[in-house]
Amino acid sequence: MSQFWYCLKHHAVEGPDGCKAKDRLGPYDSEAEASRALDKVEERNEAWDGGDASDGDDAEGEPRA
Repeated sequence: MSQFWYCLKHHAVEGPDGCKAKDRLGPYDSEAEASRALDKVEERNEAWDGGDASDGDDAEGEPRA
């Protein structure tokens, strides 16, 4: 099975012989999935920002007592 990564340095989908791991997101099972990597990151960030406060911080970002 082939795996694919999204390169943050080149803004392109790469195979296993691409850039260093620190510059990539993945692995993904398909090129199509890898090409949506930044969309996935944005979706997850929006979900996190709009989610509940179960991380232990209050609305101002201060830890709860």
